[in-house]
Amino acid sequence: MRKRFEQQHELGLKPISETRILTKSRDDFPALVASLVMIFTNVNYNEQLFSILENKITKNKKATGRKGMDLWQIFVLAQTRLALNIDYDRLDVMANSNSILRQLLGIERESTFAYKEISLQTIKDNVALLDDETLKEINVEIVKFAHDVLKKKRRKHYP
Repeated sequence: MRKRFEQQHELGLKPISETRILTKSRDDFPALVASLVMIFTNVNYNEQLFSILENKITKNKKATGRKGMDLWQIFVLAQTRLALNIDYDRLDVMANSNSILRQLLGIERESTFAYKEISLQTIKDNVALLDDETLKEINVEIVKFAHDVLKKKRRKHYP
């Protein structure tokens, strides 16, 4: 049974909302991380996002069976793959070695706790659940979110 994301924090897991953002980098990845953290922490936008994901992935499926990847993890991996224009092999390496991406996925642990690895096949199977139409629908919501953020920033600087 898939969940939106794990509500109960496990001992030793670093919180998603506290993911470190590299503000001085000109690379695409820190900008992606910043936007995903903002979406995760904004209740209105993550509610819209999760309803799209649930409609696509969990609709007409029984709430039984083994636990798959969380909807948030599928979304983060799909957005990372698209935003960075990378293949599944690079996504696999990043998901298992990049501590910022791992924290954003909700699987990064403090150094004294057991390491969790995601297999390449699991990544492929789960990210492939989001077809082009669903990703376009999600991107419309992300653009709305960005417009709202920009409007709020403009109001702060210009009365």
